[in-house]
Amino acid sequence: MKIAIASDHGGLEMKTVLIKYLESKDFVVADLGTQSNESVDYPDYADKMAAHILAKESDFGILICGTGVGISIAANRHKGIRAALIYNEFVAQMAKAHNNANVIVFGGRTMDVEDVKKYCEIFINTTFEGGRHQNRLNKLDD
Repeated sequence: MKIAIASDHGGLEMKTVLIKYLESKDFVVADLGTQSNESVDYPDYADKMAAHILAKESDFGILICGTGVGISIAANRHKGIRAALIYNEFVAQMAKAHNNANVIVFGGRTMDVEDVKKYCEIFINTTFEGGRHQNRLNKLDD
């Protein structure tokens, strides 16, 4: 499985830890930036992620900004992107099972990295249920 990951400066530290964690689990990780603590604009990284996911270059993406809010708003402006801000175990499961999210989002300044690792595992190990949920997803892109 290939996972893309990107962040602004507010998510850089968490991104760095998550890359090491995911690679230790034998995932292939595409790091889309940023690479420094210098202030950058989160919409640029959301746009980069959207293009990457829509081109099917990775199976799903992870975005991180300070709170996760701004970068998820920016990502969801792209048709075909379903970015879900994950903040607990149930939401991690439902983001995949009911919403088939193709990007999951975290707050680098608001969340504990150990919790984020757990949420990533739950998301990865959950199966999309399809059926009535697919009908709803189709309406998003119509």
